[in-house]
Amino acid sequence: MNIQELSTGLDTIWVVLTAAMILLMEGGFALLEAGFVRHKNNVNIIMKIFADITIGTLCFYLIGFGLMWGKDAAGIIGSNGFLIGGDLSQLDLTISTDTFWLFQAAFVIAVISIVSGAVAERINFRAYLLYAVMMTAIIYPIAGHWIWGGGWLGKLGMLDFAGSAVIHGLGGFAALAAAIFIGPRKGKFLPEGSSKIALPSNLPLASVGAFLLWFGWFGFNAGSTLSATDVRIGHIAIVTMLSAASGGAATLLYTLFRYKRSDAPSVINGSLAGLVGITAGCAFVSDGAAIFIGALAGLFMLFASDWLEAKGIDDPVGAFPVHAVSGMWGTVAVGLFAADDGLFNGGGWELLGIQILGLVVLCAWGFIVTWGGLKLIQLWIPVRSTEEEEEVGLDVSYHGMVAAYQEHEFIKYDDHFEAAEEDNKGS
Repeated sequence: MNIQELSTGLDTIWVVLTAAMILLMEGGFALLEAGFVRHKNNVNIIMKIFADITIGTLCFYLIGFGLMWGKDAAGIIGSNGFLIGGDLSQLDLTISTDTFWLFQAAFVIAVISIVSGAVAERINFRAYLLYAVMMTAIIYPIAGHWIWGGGWLGKLGMLDFAGSAVIHGLGGFAALAAAIFIGPRKGKFLPEGSSKIALPSNLPLASVGAFLLWFGWFGFNAGSTLSATDVRIGHIAIVTMLSAASGGAATLLYTLFRYKRSDAPSVINGSLAGLVGITAGCAFVSDGAAIFIGALAGLFMLFASDWLEAKGIDDPVGAFPVHAVSGMWGTVAVGLFAADDGLFNGGGWELLGIQILGLVVLCAWGFIVTWGGLKLIQLWIPVRSTEEEEEVGLDVSYHGMVAAYQEHEFIKYDDHFEAAEEDNKGS
């Protein structure tokens, strides 16, 4: 075996391993969201995540990968590569196309899972399935092509190493559009404008979800090198860790001094905000910059959460504050702190301007196309669950489960759905 074959083998192992780490993040999304919502909707959360993985994977294989990574057509879309076929030599890979596809498929699943949390407890499951098709086949792949696949933003010089803008910014604004479109949960906001707090059903579960996401993020960021021999891997890993720690610490201390208590959901989301914030610049910024980026990401997340409450927008898991707001800050931060071209390192205003332009375009794309997509779905089936379905819980309404945690040993299959609904109403 020569050096080139050995290098290719190592790169393949590295990319497959990190792709698996990113896929494990879906377990993190499932536990985090299930822990933040009420028990009667836990199963629905899990089923939406499984829909993301199953339907999202197939849609990306059939259509999305080609639109994102195919040969560039006018800087807008890819024109080949559907079903991973055709000549994809323009990708200039050191690994096989199949290996590269697996890594990218893990990314697209993460995008749709961001939206899942924002519409938790009140979206029609069938409508969600249709939207998942739109996001994984069209919305995200086209935006991804603009910056990573040879499209116009990439040609301008926009830097987004692992997706603060194209994954988290776009996904976060898609989540915002969906949350506004579908409206708040019944009883969340009172007529005079004040809001009620929906207590998380299981904070230990949510915290384990956050730890799984944190673990997977090392694959998310470091894996984006696509090479096991890239000397940047160690630096990418340490700034990822520092930013996450800084985001969590900032929210811990802020809530401790402001409210005289350290708020657990805020600290969980603060750490995730730090991870989102460093995703764009993990290969371009210093350790010190990473700590600063993470701290501000955590604080911006808190302020954005308050803004949502003030505007009467219901986001049960904080998808918009964590992903959109932190992703926006992380993308802008590259223009400020990038070692080579950042404003604070003598690079002038050009990169910062490109980062802001790309950010505005990607976020607007996520919001507008999601709104239009939901309007289109609404013509066929209701996007929102009925009041009765929401009242008894989506677990019963869409999946025939009385609760995520069962005490029954056996039940006749034919009586299952009827018994589940009657038991829930009685409780």
